[in-house]
Amino acid sequence: QVQLTESGGGTVQTGESLRLSCAASGRMSDYAMGWFRQAPGKEREFVATITRAATRTYVRDSVRGRFTISRDNVRNVVNLQMNRLTPEDTGVYYCAGRTAVTGELPVNGYQYWGQGTHVTVSS
Repeated sequence: QVQLTESGGGTVQTGESLRLSCAASGRMSDYAMGWFRQAPGKEREFVATITRAATRTYVRDSVRGRFTISRDNVRNVVNLQMNRLTPEDTGVYYCAGRTAVTGELPVNGYQYWGQGTHVTVSS
């Protein structure tokens, strides 16, 4: 089991950057990690995922080239670097963990969730 705590959200203007972090208790290397977001009035959606050993990543089309997911299994931290933000990126961002086999990049089925951190991008 792992507990997740996000940080780094805030309010920025279009074109600016934010770096979200997620601190995990427990052995984070046992889990594939992901980021999800939920915009006001919309369902939560997948944003990015990274394999247990950080060998591969996958992000949704709308953020490819702007967002990068990374992890540090020694520090038990997973990050989401978000560049060239737009108002469409506004929402609550959640860190999530899921048991996975080596090399797996899950986009759903996550078992562990953080409380979320708010990101607001103004135009």
